[in-house]
Amino acid sequence: MTKKLDILRIAIAQLNPTVGDVAGNLAKAREARADAARQGADLVLYTELFLAGYPPEDLVLKPAFLKACEKAAQDFAADTADGGPGVIIGTPLKRKSGTHNSIVFADGGKIIAERYKLDLPNYGEFDEKRVFQAGPEIQGPVNFRGVRLGIPICEDIWGEVGICETLAESGAEILLVPNGSPYYRAKIDVRHQVVIRQVIECGLPIIYANQLGGQDELIFDGASFAIGADKTLAFQMSQFEDAVDVTTWKRTDDGWACAEGPMSKIPEREEADYRACMLGLRDYVNKNGFKNVVLGLSGGIDSAICAALAVDALGEERLRAVMMPYRYTSKDSLKDAEDCARALGCRYDIVPIFEPVEGFLHALTQLFEGTKEGITEENLQSRARGSILMAISNKFGSMVVTTGNKSEMSVGYATLYGDMNGGFNPIKDLYKMQVYALSRWRNSHVPPGALGPSGEVIPKNIIDKAPSAELRENQTDQDSLPPYPVLDDILECLVENEMGVDDIVARGHDRVTVTRIEHLLYIAEYKRRQAAPGVKITRKNFGRDRRYPITNRFRDRG
Repeated sequence: MTKKLDILRIAIAQLNPTVGDVAGNLAKAREARADAARQGADLVLYTELFLAGYPPEDLVLKPAFLKACEKAAQDFAADTADGGPGVIIGTPLKRKSGTHNSIVFADGGKIIAERYKLDLPNYGEFDEKRVFQAGPEIQGPVNFRGVRLGIPICEDIWGEVGICETLAESGAEILLVPNGSPYYRAKIDVRHQVVIRQVIECGLPIIYANQLGGQDELIFDGASFAIGADKTLAFQMSQFEDAVDVTTWKRTDDGWACAEGPMSKIPEREEADYRACMLGLRDYVNKNGFKNVVLGLSGGIDSAICAALAVDALGEERLRAVMMPYRYTSKDSLKDAEDCARALGCRYDIVPIFEPVEGFLHALTQLFEGTKEGITEENLQSRARGSILMAISNKFGSMVVTTGNKSEMSVGYATLYGDMNGGFNPIKDLYKMQVYALSRWRNSHVPPGALGPSGEVIPKNIIDKAPSAELRENQTDQDSLPPYPVLDDILECLVENEMGVDDIVARGHDRVTVTRIEHLLYIAEYKRRQAAPGVKITRKNFGRDRRYPITNRFRDRG
């Protein structure tokens, strides 16, 4: 008969896997287990689909991929024959009942249990029903060294299915939940409330282990935690940082309680958003094998904060900033761009675009004869810059960082094959006023893990001056758009909250302006479909969360 433990040391492996790198993910898991063993852990809890990386999307449809993941799980299970910690690790498994989002529980050199996710999310950024089948039934707790552990997987605790309550009724003593929960602003509070609700229903402590790292547009922020049976925060791990933390649980007359664990401070809003953007850019560049990046540094706020993010994420030696002046580029912009590059310590080149733009105009003279100059000629400037950046990318293998914010992307204030050129956009999901807020915050703070310098890295003049694309004489963004505080509020109502025009007008906005912005939002969909991926920060980003048709005649007229 197995002796019951009165103390259980559970390590939470909050790590950064790479989708598809099964061998690399297994190596990370092994390293974390060795670390946990040195800390005296009895059990290591990994995150959702850790061996595959999350989300693996249609990789799950490849038999070779499934085979590689299961082989890695079996090899890892065999490692536990050394008498060290048991492991709970996520992997896809193909069984007679279908292909499942699963965990493998191993101890003593063998797999002692498998559990399958029951509630497959199919909303927002998730489409698991496309590639997985739900587990056939709720499976009871697993007996681990005399302690009965329930293992719901991620969405199993988010829905109203009653899985946690059923596990408690089946004799579970603690619930351990592997998660792949992406970041959006204030998401930690949402997770805490979800777990508290389940604790109230089932009466058990719940450990919530969350993935870390960037995967395309999604950012996994870690911030693993537990809520005790008394509904208080038992421990809180760090956000945006790798960690293998061992928590100590003790059996009491009232069940299990956490006696020891980390209590990390969670970043405030601007810091969290900035670190999410930084982590997303770093992982996209590094995981895709780019040695360095290049961006157009215009002297404006958007390119300045992207340059700061690139230096913070990758280091000054991995960023090349390029100023590409034309006849409308102001002396202020030239100075501001140079000052920004100097403050960041990155390489700074100047490539004038007068000759290529004039060459385009000359080539089109006969074709454009008798027409007025306008947006077509303005866009030639942007496209010349885009071509130069792509040439640098092709020549030196540098990924182009594109720099359009969410306000501009919403209303189409961006040029296809011009300033939209690029491989990744760290501020794609930040509205203009959020860009300003994060710029001010960065000038006063250096986030943990940042490789950039302290002090003012975005010159004050860039923050203070009126934003302009500088594609014609004395141009400002407000010539064609409402003030950004107004625009951003209207867009947040339309995009994040799906509000009707009447409700937005009731907030104090001009009806003509609201209907115009709604129209611009719809007709710019074709541009957004061709935009580079970028970090998800809000509850509803363009791409994974918001999928509107390009051909769309609907307009809200009340």
